[in-house]
Amino acid sequence: MIGWMHHSPRWTVISVCVIAAALLFVGASAHVTDLLSHGLHPYGWAPEWLNLYWSSLALFDALAAVLLIRGKRRGTDLACAIMATDLAANWYAVYGIQHSSLTAQLGLQRLTVFAAFVLGTAPFIRRHLTR
Repeated sequence: MIGWMHHSPRWTVISVCVIAAALLFVGASAHVTDLLSHGLHPYGWAPEWLNLYWSSLALFDALAAVLLIRGKRRGTDLACAIMATDLAANWYAVYGIQHSSLTAQLGLQRLTVFAAFVLGTAPFIRRHLTR
């Protein structure tokens, strides 16, 4: 491990956790809204497995956010797993199902930036969190 990774300031770790948790709560609330409005299959154009995955994020996004706020490593691990799989699912939906592109999909652009933030900061903050 690179030496400067051990010395991330506490305020940086807290800031990253708060920002990631806030954005995960935004995602959770969007998925809850979709569930309440349209049930388990909010996107008629998407296959059932993809709809169920996105609906499950109502729970998993909120859980990751709570764990991050509590300063738990599991929060970072779960957030990374969510972001990697959600990004893959959304890229598949945009390119494989909708035959669109990144430039045409503002939501995918935002998700890509957030995933880069979570995945890029995780190695630096994880070691400063409790089990």
